[in-house]
Amino acid sequence: MPRAGLLFFLSVVSLRSVCGQVSYSIPEEMAKGSLVGNIAQDLGLDVKRLKSGKARIYTGEGTDHIELNKERGALVIKERIDREALCGQTTPCALDFQIILENPMQFYSVTVEITDINDNSPTFKNSEMKFDISETVQIGSKFVLEKAVDDDVGVNGLQGYSLSSSDMFTLNPYRIGSSRNVEMVLRKPLDREKQDHVSVVLTALDGGNPQLSGTIQIAITVLDANDNAPVCSQAEFKTNVNENSIKGALLTTVSASDADEGPHGKIRYSISNGPKGASELFNIDEDSGVFTLVGKLDYEKFRHYEIDVQASDEGGNADVCKVIIEVLDTNDNPPAINIMSALSSISEDVKPGTVLTMMNVQDPDSNENGKVHCVLDDHVHFKISSTSNNFFSLVTDRILHGLFYTTMAVTTMRRQVLAFISFLCFCSVTGQVSYSIPEEMPKGSFVGDIAQDLGLDVKRLKSGKARIYTGDSAEYIELNKERGVLLVKDRIDREVICAQTAPCALHFQVILENPMEFYSITVEVTDVNDNAPIFERGEMKFRISESAVVGTVFVLEQAIDLDVGVNGLQSYLLKPTDNFVLKLQNQADGSKMVEMVLQKPLDREKQDHLSLVLTAIDGGEPQLSGAVQISVNVLDSNDNAPVFTQKIYKSTLRENSPPGTIVITVSATDLDEGSNGKISYVILNSVDDASEIFDINGETGEVKLVGSTDFEKKRQYQIHVQASDEGGLTDSSKVIVEILDTNDNVPVINVMSKSSLIAEDVQPGTVVTIVNIQDADSGTMQRMQSEKSILDEPDSPLEVRVFDIYNPN
Repeated sequence: MPRAGLLFFLSVVSLRSVCGQVSYSIPEEMAKGSLVGNIAQDLGLDVKRLKSGKARIYTGEGTDHIELNKERGALVIKERIDREALCGQTTPCALDFQIILENPMQFYSVTVEITDINDNSPTFKNSEMKFDISETVQIGSKFVLEKAVDDDVGVNGLQGYSLSSSDMFTLNPYRIGSSRNVEMVLRKPLDREKQDHVSVVLTALDGGNPQLSGTIQIAITVLDANDNAPVCSQAEFKTNVNENSIKGALLTTVSASDADEGPHGKIRYSISNGPKGASELFNIDEDSGVFTLVGKLDYEKFRHYEIDVQASDEGGNADVCKVIIEVLDTNDNPPAINIMSALSSISEDVKPGTVLTMMNVQDPDSNENGKVHCVLDDHVHFKISSTSNNFFSLVTDRILHGLFYTTMAVTTMRRQVLAFISFLCFCSVTGQVSYSIPEEMPKGSFVGDIAQDLGLDVKRLKSGKARIYTGDSAEYIELNKERGVLLVKDRIDREVICAQTAPCALHFQVILENPMEFYSITVEVTDVNDNAPIFERGEMKFRISESAVVGTVFVLEQAIDLDVGVNGLQSYLLKPTDNFVLKLQNQADGSKMVEMVLQKPLDREKQDHLSLVLTAIDGGEPQLSGAVQISVNVLDSNDNAPVFTQKIYKSTLRENSPPGTIVITVSATDLDEGSNGKISYVILNSVDDASEIFDINGETGEVKLVGSTDFEKKRQYQIHVQASDEGGLTDSSKVIVEILDTNDNVPVINVMSKSSLIAEDVQPGTVVTIVNIQDADSGTMQRMQSEKSILDEPDSPLEVRVFDIYNPN
């Protein structure tokens, strides 16, 4: 560091002082005794003059790196000269000293420039740099790297960097002011599921010959993002269950996997769609996927269930599989015997084969459990005949004499019902006719001309006491015997009677007596479009990460339309379609799975909430529809890097300011929210001691003084500050601190040469004493000039002359 230095000459009278200046240039690290320059020759002095004048080198308080060989009149190396230790990064680097001679008193300024040699390799302060980078970080994201330090200067100093072969990152050197920096730029998407750790080597190169280099390892941990949806291990999980199974019975276990880790890979299971009432019968554990029975099954009411189970993660990604449950019948219903018509008395000479009683036997169980067998006791006069499925007749088998009683046993597999019958009649005639009517016809509407269609006379309907038999079922149709027609008796709602079963029909019998006859009637009830599609929930809510990849599927709730056929649910419509499109998948049961597919990346910073409408449409005339609101909250991912409000911050600080002094506050912003937008600040300096002099608050960006500053040692600091978020994204800035001088140094006076005796007739101008005054503070020249005027006394025979040893002109 240059110092302010002045020479004060106290002159009286004499010949005159002779001053001169000479410069040399040598490389650093020359061997001791090496020649610097022929000073005698270059100053035009004789070697004898050097000896007689007691020539010597004056360096003030500096180190004597060079010595004067008076025998040879040459300057030679006295001590090892290390340019980096002498001048650091300052260029040019020079040794300034004076050669003093006496008798007469003379001095000469000598400057020896020290040139750099490539004796230092670039080095990094640390052996390794570590980065935690989210796999969702965008291509082009930048990561500030530690700078290398090369104590050499010029072409021998740091020239550039190279990165070991990597297809994911590239280097980008840049400058902030005069500072050369380097950053690593992402050029290919990261995928933690394919590679969760990346290791590259950064090499710093100088420009010397031979070229020297230094390296540092860069270890990158790829942080997981919710970019994978759960995947069910099977598309269908099938199971059978007895209808009498107890609550809590384990039916199956649904399983799915998610390639993400931690909370992003945690899967929750839920029932998304199923037949009406399924949610009251079945339950799935949201954590384990265990599917259990929680209600009571009834094979006779519902024999087959297809239930959609959704496996979803915390980011809204989901997959759907189907649980198919077959309910197995058990013999849990006794047969039910219904006497449709019976005669209590008959003639004893009735002919064999005469129908005495007609019965309907019903067993809701299926297959073998539902087959009935009708058996009489050991009575020889009667027998059982079957006229059609579940309809039986008791007929005479021979001529009767007297009053008879008989017992009939109706059995299924293990159940038996007894019927006690007493009777008699004549003959059975059986027929069948079918009609078709739409649902919701007004009461009294015409169904069919039953008398005409069965070939019966209206009088026969009256005399035979014709009536309708429906068993335990409700009577929707009535018989008008006066007209011989069937009419609507009560409101017929197809959806209540048959739900989704098609075709839907009412089955009943028309019974006549004297003689006993019965006819089977089927009335098909056709659907009308009297139900619009509806959604069970008024709103569907999704929480979807903005890192969700294009093509991610989100399962939607299916609409319900109680109508069937063309009147039933036909299609869906989703609006708007800026980010999502609709996908429909046909199911084995004929229903459609509704999926919302991401077709355009989400960006929370641009739009943090999306509102869509899903409309379900049937095919009836007029066409009916139902709609549900879809609310999408876009979750933040770490896809934005911090950005400093300024690339360069400037501040001033007086030297000797106390530790704790606030220097400046830097600030950066991050568009992400929550932990993804939390910024921390650090000082990166590795070139100088700035990190030991200054500290930065990691949360606020407040830079304060923690060490001591000395204007005379260092007048400017360049502090490199990095702002980083929790996903490893960074930005950098520079803080330039100018140190202001204070008058904290006293002048130091050194008598370089003096004459204690002079002749009284000495000539004016003769140099009597040479004094070197050093003051490390700035503004020294002006102060010294002022002090000279004080030293010059009007009546003194002595005069003070000031001479700047660093600028003799």
